[in-house]
Amino acid sequence: MSTTYNCTSDDQRALGLEHAQRAISEQKCVVFPTDTVYGIAADAFSPQAVTMLLVSKGRGRSMPPPVLIPRINALDGLATDVSADARKLAEAFWPGGLTLILHAQPSLDWDLGDTKGTVALRMPADEVAQELLTLTGPLAVSSANRTGHAAAQTAAEAREQLAESVEVYLEGGFRPLEGTEGVPSTIVDATGPLLRVVRNGAVTLQQLREHVPGVLGLGEIPMAEEPADETPVGDSEVVEVPLAEATLDEAPTGATAGEPAGPKQEPNA
Repeated sequence: MSTTYNCTSDDQRALGLEHAQRAISEQKCVVFPTDTVYGIAADAFSPQAVTMLLVSKGRGRSMPPPVLIPRINALDGLATDVSADARKLAEAFWPGGLTLILHAQPSLDWDLGDTKGTVALRMPADEVAQELLTLTGPLAVSSANRTGHAAAQTAAEAREQLAESVEVYLEGGFRPLEGTEGVPSTIVDATGPLLRVVRNGAVTLQQLREHVPGVLGLGEIPMAEEPADETPVGDSEVVEVPLAEATLDEAPTGATAGEPAGPKQEPNA
């Protein structure tokens, strides 16, 4: 039987967080507010729990969920080969609406799906989310909706879609604000030598470039330079190439030019 807690009440919030922590330890799913939209969460280190999360949404292993973390120093515990530019973005926009696709630590005992050795990490700027993550540690999190439906902006909306597949619903009011549409996080692929935006979202390309000028926008690739003894074509030009459609629910995938090295990423709250 699912239980909803009103986290605008201090007593209900404490009870809800305690129940949510217990549910996560029992490999069950919980729904909670983030700074973008509501998320459905499961223990990132429990394959059974991650499977439950994907089944609840009607998704398969080809779209593994991102992982939300409580603090920036968890970055190196979950990812490896983190570039200086990726760190600059994390330091500038965490907590906040930026997700970084990174190389996952190979020694970690987890199974998020078909990740191709990558993991998408984010640190949310939401008090309830931060309190829950502090209690549980890193969580696999996807937007709280069934596939093909709009992401929930309240726990009540999430419950209409996910029903009894979730043990605990933490209601914190509208996210981000009542009367506004939910905005997903911006996703940046940081697995290659150049950082690339693979989904536009809460953090703009201009904001990213204020900290890392070389970040490539969605669909941009640097034109290859010709040998010095030939006429150069577009020396530092950036050209637009089409990518798979990036929606609230996913980021494009692939190993071709201009596409991220990692997998499709589940909607991240």
